[in-house]
Amino acid sequence: MKSVAVALALLEGAEAFSPAGLKAAVPSRAGVARMSYESELGVIPPTGFFDPLGLSKNIDEETFAQYRTAELKHGRVAQLCVIGYIVPEIYRFPGEIAPGVAFADIPNGVAAINAIPALGWFQMVFLIGAVECAAARNL
Repeated sequence: MKSVAVALALLEGAEAFSPAGLKAAVPSRAGVARMSYESELGVIPPTGFFDPLGLSKNIDEETFAQYRTAELKHGRVAQLCVIGYIVPEIYRFPGEIAPGVAFADIPNGVAAINAIPALGWFQMVFLIGAVECAAARNL
């Protein structure tokens, strides 16, 4: 009995990795508002169109493009955060982040949050705001 349960569990898990084309097609009931994004850029086998939370159900093309733009931007920010976490382990900028506080005096990692003075935070927020304003103008 135990081996039958294990075999059924393995078969059920294997269905998750089967190609999308082998499953029975379910007719759409959403009508005109529902768009099909299975042919969009980034859809690759064996996963197909990956939307586990169903965020693309019943949205128009403009909203889908907005979601895709936000996803790309968040991915790029995450990559820059990782670089910003790794680089101080290897290299320190010369000079000062604020008057009297050298870049070399700032510790690595999360400890840097309390070590950076208000002027240093202002510089970072100003730069991020300037980049966002420039990007918004180009849209």
